Amino acid sequence: MKSREYFLKSNVVIEPLIDHWYAWSHLISPVTYGLNMINRHIKIMNSYISTPELHAEAVKNPRLLGGPFMDYETDRSQEVSKLLENTLREREKVILFSKAILDLDNLLLNEAKGYSMEPLYERIPPILKGYVELVYDLHNNPSFRLFESLLYKSEYYDITSQSIALWVTDNDQRPFCLSTPRLNSSNILHLKIPFKSEAIDKISMMKNKPFSIEQIKDILNINKNSQFIEKLFTREPPRTYETYKGDKIRMRYFGHACILLETSRFNILVDPIISYYGYQSDVSRFSDVDMPDTLDYVLITHNHQDHVLLETLLPLRHKIKNLVIPKTKAGQLQDPSLDLMFKAIGFKNIIEIDDMESLEFEDCIITGIPFIGEHSDLDITSKICHHVRIENFSLMFLADSCNIEPALYHHVEKEIGEVNVVFLGMECEGAPLSWLYGPLLNNGLDRDKDNSRCLSGSNYTQAKELVDIFKPKELYIYAMGQEPWIKFISSKEYTEESIPILESNKLLEECSASGITAERLFGEKELFYDKELNLRA
Repeated sequence: MKSREYFLKSNVVIEPLIDHWYAWSHLISPVTYGLNMINRHIKIMNSYISTPELHAEAVKNPRLLGGPFMDYETDRSQEVSKLLENTLREREKVILFSKAILDLDNLLLNEAKGYSMEPLYERIPPILKGYVELVYDLHNNPSFRLFESLLYKSEYYDITSQSIALWVTDNDQRPFCLSTPRLNSSNILHLKIPFKSEAIDKISMMKNKPFSIEQIKDILNINKNSQFIEKLFTREPPRTYETYKGDKIRMRYFGHACILLETSRFNILVDPIISYYGYQSDVSRFSDVDMPDTLDYVLITHNHQDHVLLETLLPLRHKIKNLVIPKTKAGQLQDPSLDLMFKAIGFKNIIEIDDMESLEFEDCIITGIPFIGEHSDLDITSKICHHVRIENFSLMFLADSCNIEPALYHHVEKEIGEVNVVFLGMECEGAPLSWLYGPLLNNGLDRDKDNSRCLSGSNYTQAKELVDIFKPKELYIYAMGQEPWIKFISSKEYTEESIPILESNKLLEECSASGITAERLFGEKELFYDKELNLRA
């Protein structure tokens, strides 16, 4: 008798965790994880244990959205105390390594005065020896370079910190991911498996392919009578994805900066962030059931948690044929290598592209476009925009790039020509440097300086100059973090008076007056383009 087969329910979240904290790219690389642990996680945990009632009040204040406050409905300070205790014990080596990084930084600031660094190698903390190179820049400012590839092979990269949590959602409400750990609950199946495990691929496949109870039990390491069989699985098959077979370019907007381009021959997915399907919502959306069975090229623009979303990327891993990422200058503390990270967590066929480098296949050319701004003036190279030409039609995905220097894009336009469709982020009132990069700063930053170096995209003037340079027939404002399923990552909550809304409204009005089709995307959008005529189909 054939065993019954089951699908993973469409609204099951496959949530990656690092020591119970929401996993994002800076928590994978050993050094940035350690610094986030001691300068973010441990501080938040101590604060919550001391005054849980303060956190409970703070999360009710919209002005404090995205702040360092745990968001729980009840007092869970005892569980947080246990999590802190486990963290200090199990991650002692990583903590010591990270503190040594701060000690080295102080040593260089106090002792490296332009003379040879050679005598200072003897004073490098022993735990760091062999993992760093001491350097000056051309202005004789001291710093160090990390041998990150060696760190991934060391005891400081500990895959036992990695796990996934499976749970069912029926709405878009979630605590802000950088400040609230995922504690154990009777409604959550917590699996201690590393991100590189093929078990994650099999679990992800279950949303579209049925598995027997015996297979499910083996993959999840649970009893076949477990309550999670009923909670997480169903015999009802999901809606079937229909492969696009038309002769146009189909563009589908999935929210935030996630765009899917499809032709009858290939598809391209940009910055995957995908909503879960299976519950009622006031906002229409495409979801994971609208993803092709195979993704030919997935493009990543930059290394922020709302563009490298592991919660989406890990479940898609088994579908991805080629992952295209910005080329990173390895060794910078603030700029961990995306290539090393993706390889460590099990991705294959990774393609790095640099500024103005092209990738050609079929009748398509993808070209890397320089990406400036939105990174608080830090020296970060893991960022690139994309120009995609399919036959005679071209689209440009500028993500959160801030047009600080229009001359750059005049140079780019000379090489690639005018563009038919431009997608541009206009989050022009971003968080200060410390909101994301604060754990990496040894000595902090004065408030006025911190607030002047924001994670901001283009404002009206800067965006208008981009439109004037590339002369698109259509312009779409995206990557605004407005969709309700993005809020737990971006912490954005706009009103009609918010500066990004006012600035993007001005651009939309200007474009419309000039005969350019323009729209601020929200929820979902589907368009078709003719590859030959350069016109909307």
